[in-house]
Amino acid sequence: MKKAKDYIIFPLDVPTREEAKRYVNLLAGHVGMFKVGLELFIRTGPDFIKYIKDHGDAGIFLDLKLHDIPATVCRAMQSIADTGVDLATVHCGGSRAMLEAAVKGAAGRVRILGVTVLTSIGTEDLKDAGFKDKWVENIPGLVQKRAAMAKAAGCAGIVCSGMEAASVKNACGKEFVTVTPGIRPLWDGIEPDDQQRVTTPAQAVEGGSDYLVIGRPIRDAEEPDKAALQIAQEIESVI
Repeated sequence: MKKAKDYIIFPLDVPTREEAKRYVNLLAGHVGMFKVGLELFIRTGPDFIKYIKDHGDAGIFLDLKLHDIPATVCRAMQSIADTGVDLATVHCGGSRAMLEAAVKGAAGRVRILGVTVLTSIGTEDLKDAGFKDKWVENIPGLVQKRAAMAKAAGCAGIVCSGMEAASVKNACGKEFVTVTPGIRPLWDGIEPDDQQRVTTPAQAVEGGSDYLVIGRPIRDAEEPDKAALQIAQEIESVI
């Protein structure tokens, strides 16, 4: 049975290998997965994935948000699958062919998530980017459209905000994985910062989120391990 801590993905969005190692050693028993993003991967490469594997049972979410021509994405995903990570991302902003290429490259060895609309994106951002008014004023609709494309392409799930997880589950089925960033626990407050679409852990899980990417509330706490435990307790209250 899935435990409360297994919902938590801690992003290793830190500037140095040593700082990342500190959080892995501190949180390996308190979170379900670690996210390795562009910043850390560029600095440390695949070697750090091995470090995580050697220091606990937490899964690994490699969040590189691939976005390129299909042939390149396919080959990149083949290399990602060789690292043994559990989840990897590709942007839904490209074509369905690009998503299909990612799935082909993964060959079932890593679950592919489509990134729908970043939680830092708001209506004005979409307007500035040239989106049609019907999508500028309907971010949940855009997320659902991209989720449907990701599912049709064979992706295991998507990344979306907790506000959209329920509608995605209703449309794509409960087995379609939803990973939600922009999470702020009740005790940390839910005022947006560079995230525009935020929810609490309990709200996200009740809405159908399978995994919650929770960074700053844990990282900035005086005792990150206790902060992770407190968040797990908030999740436990709704599962």
